[in-house]
Amino acid sequence: MDLSSISPALCPQALMELSQIFAKENLFALSLFPYLGFLWFLRRSPQTPKLVLVGFYVLLVFVLVTIPAGLYAESHYQAQLADVDWLHGSAEIFLSLSNLLVVFGLLQGLAQQSTDKKENS
Repeated sequence: MDLSSISPALCPQALMELSQIFAKENLFALSLFPYLGFLWFLRRSPQTPKLVLVGFYVLLVFVLVTIPAGLYAESHYQAQLADVDWLHGSAEIFLSLSNLLVVFGLLQGLAQQSTDKKENS
């Protein structure tokens, strides 16, 4: 493709349109679809420990709680969510809970796998 045919006057406008398409809000919304697919496949796997699955669903709850919390922070405090400590900490509890559930679920799965190996030998 010959780039010399592109008018220099159109480049800033095209860059502005691209920056609007790839805005963080749009990318955030689009990222939910692969995550929902990940949850769907994880749920179908019989090897997935239930606690791991619950942990990843709690991560989805974290996302769903963070959105209104961020909107509340902007409308009532004219600040980003990260700048309103009590609100940010309340939302982050779900992230911490999710991480703990996933870790404990993986540990539980490893212990179960070890037990199954001992029984089979």
